[in-house]
Amino acid sequence: MIAMIDYDAGNIKSVEKAFQYLGQDVRITRDRDEILAADHVVLPGVGSFGDAMKHLKEYHLIPTIYDVVDKKIPFLGICLGLQLMFDGSDESRGVSGLGILPGTIEAIPPSPGLKIPHMGWNSLKITPGKRLYQGIEDGAYVYFVHSYYLKAGRASDVAARTWYSTDIDASIESGNVFACQFHPEKSSHTGLKILKNFTEL
Repeated sequence: MIAMIDYDAGNIKSVEKAFQYLGQDVRITRDRDEILAADHVVLPGVGSFGDAMKHLKEYHLIPTIYDVVDKKIPFLGICLGLQLMFDGSDESRGVSGLGILPGTIEAIPPSPGLKIPHMGWNSLKITPGKRLYQGIEDGAYVYFVHSYYLKAGRASDVAARTWYSTDIDASIESGNVFACQFHPEKSSHTGLKILKNFTEL
């Protein structure tokens, strides 16, 4: 069973449908026991970093998330879910993130001819050997929608990168913790393959 953490995240239903398409039993929940009993846990999300951290606190989900990590349950963050795993964000200065992994979330710098947010298809430079990307060719295209990006604190955590005005750490993998800045649920066959790889961990 896959537990999707419900903290009023905007894209939760589309992620649920993608996993159901893959034949997975999905529960959208904020129940601690149900989350910790899951085989896999997903933290989806679109929206504001500060609002998201506020909701995680209000629903008492932060200790549960730390327990998911400690128990080595495969844990996947998507879009805002990736950003929340790190120390903080330029979007909501003074608001601490979950701090699961070292790194900061910074505003994509302006660049001539490029619109912000970064919206649309872009290619990935995949780090060889990463489990989330087994069977996916380097240079595969995925779908992004974001104005802020991860600058990871450890290069060894980076599973894939892309470029849009600057080098962007687009995906991370560290132990049982995985995350994508892009939306695998909107990334066609490549995205479904990434989600399928996650379910097989």
